[in-house]
Amino acid sequence: VAADPDRLDALLEAQNYRLARWQVGGYELDYRRFFDVDSLAAVRMEDERVFADTHRLVLGWLSEGVLDGLRIDHPDGLRDPEGYFQRLRDAAPDAWLVAEKILQPGERLPGTWPIAGTTGYDFGARTLQLLVDDRGEGPLTAFYEEFSGGASDFHELVHACKHMVMREILAADLSRLAALLVRVCESTRRYRDYARVELLAALRELIACLGVYRTYVRPGQVSDADREHLARARAEAGRRRPDLDPELLDFLHRVLLLEAGEGDSRDELVARFQQTSGPVMAKAGEDTAFYRFNRLVALNEVGGDPGRLGLPPAEVHAAAQEQARRWPAAMLSTSTHDTKRSEDVRARLAVLAELPGEWTSAVRRWSGLNERHRRGEAPDRNDEYLLYQTLVGAWPLGLERAQAYLEKATKEAKLHTSWIAPDPAYDEAVATFVAGVLADPEFTADLERFVARIADAGWSNALALKLVKLTWPGVPDLYQGSELWDLSLVDPDNRRPVDYGLRRRLLAEVRGMNAAEAWARRAEGLPKLLVVQRALALRSSRPELVGVGASYEPLEVGGGSASHAFAYLRGGGAAAVVTRFPATLKDWGDTVLKLPGGSWRDELGGRSWDGGEVALAEVLGELPVALLVRA
Repeated sequence: VAADPDRLDALLEAQNYRLARWQVGGYELDYRRFFDVDSLAAVRMEDERVFADTHRLVLGWLSEGVLDGLRIDHPDGLRDPEGYFQRLRDAAPDAWLVAEKILQPGERLPGTWPIAGTTGYDFGARTLQLLVDDRGEGPLTAFYEEFSGGASDFHELVHACKHMVMREILAADLSRLAALLVRVCESTRRYRDYARVELLAALRELIACLGVYRTYVRPGQVSDADREHLARARAEAGRRRPDLDPELLDFLHRVLLLEAGEGDSRDELVARFQQTSGPVMAKAGEDTAFYRFNRLVALNEVGGDPGRLGLPPAEVHAAAQEQARRWPAAMLSTSTHDTKRSEDVRARLAVLAELPGEWTSAVRRWSGLNERHRRGEAPDRNDEYLLYQTLVGAWPLGLERAQAYLEKATKEAKLHTSWIAPDPAYDEAVATFVAGVLADPEFTADLERFVARIADAGWSNALALKLVKLTWPGVPDLYQGSELWDLSLVDPDNRRPVDYGLRRRLLAEVRGMNAAEAWARRAEGLPKLLVVQRALALRSSRPELVGVGASYEPLEVGGGSASHAFAYLRGGGAAAVVTRFPATLKDWGDTVLKLPGGSWRDELGGRSWDGGEVALAEVLGELPVALLVRA
């Protein structure tokens, strides 16, 4: 065969696949993939036989009691998520089911899905934003624009990244959509003369303007939320592309609502459109824009809005009350296998919004010091800015981990280099810069002084995140290793082995400690372990207070430093109190927590108070958080 190319070609042509140059895949594949992974063809869960075959083992585990529930990843990739969840619920009526559904700010989980809720990305993003001081937005934005030379409008960046993804990564998926739309238009006399290039442009712009991952239109079922999302996308597409025929955009809008067109091609187009918009959003947002927009990377997590720094307590309270009412058994997450940074890294970086002046001054110093480690224009200032935030958030950080992270971040950003089109010169310049920076004693000494300045405030934020998760309406998920401080970055950094032996030894010690004793050993992570142990013990012994179904009420805080505290009541008898903006908190002064009547004991510190107005200087005197239980 090797001596006869024609015979080899004839052999390959007889196969059920086409052997092609790998770059062709993104443009010409005729099967649906998992995102852009050619080796993972999508499985048709809408086919009852496929569902039965792929779920036989796991459903057996559920029926045998080996499993209590299932976490369903990427349901937006399904043709009919609601139909899938209903089939799963019918097969496992008592199982706890949660979906890795990424909700955009303001978006709600479809209430018709027979599941307990999401896996908690929305909770994690919202809670972190509660701890970010939005007064830092102006100076952080101004400095970011000046230092990086880039734009600071995150949503415009996502829109541009969506178009990039549709042109370069998921072009084959858009091509299939355009072919379906051609068929729909050909069956309608008024629209059959639109050129394919016009139809493709309309599809791209509507997807780029869709503010959520996808809609869930089904025959006979179009929700008000879907109508609103598509109407906004249609209006925005018309604003951005006045060159597109408004009548074509209107027609496509009505087709996607099943109000125009007809037949199998129309239904297939609607289903495929919804399956495509999610991967476009994911690849453009979390896999690209989150690595390009570096104003405050603590906020760059799925389910969040990096374009908005902070959230007011009233908005967070309202979200908690809605969750307690509609999704009381949803999962709560702050660190997962997919998070870009661990909860503790994000908690430390959140402090930068409180100290924008000190932070920007430090970056100016560091950039000047490290000019000697640069190779011409590489790395660019945006990547350099990301490096400084990464070092501050995860310090102490060794060279190997830092270089691996910057390599991943720059390739995911897809500006100077990428996984499929690497630029070896840029990659080498970034690695050399990181090595030079970390070997520079003048820089690392300055860095360590800055980290020491904000470390306690970062630990305070981390304790707030942990206590809120463990006492919020829902079911908390503790990612492996996060019982102690965990300064991990994106995978595979966050999948390093966990020292469970250390955790067992420290757990034995912490059981007999109070808050002051744990805080004195905060470098070992004992305050976090104390919060985890006491909060889980309360969930076990008093589920009516903080378990699934317990009520949620905001607690009032009054006084001069009231904006630095956040408090709420669970089940009428457990109060969680956390500190906000600890770096700029001078003292609690006259600030008080207003508790219902009765006798209250702090499960963390052991002190007790009578209900009414209680001085926060006492409640939070030993630890930045408190968990009060009424006798």
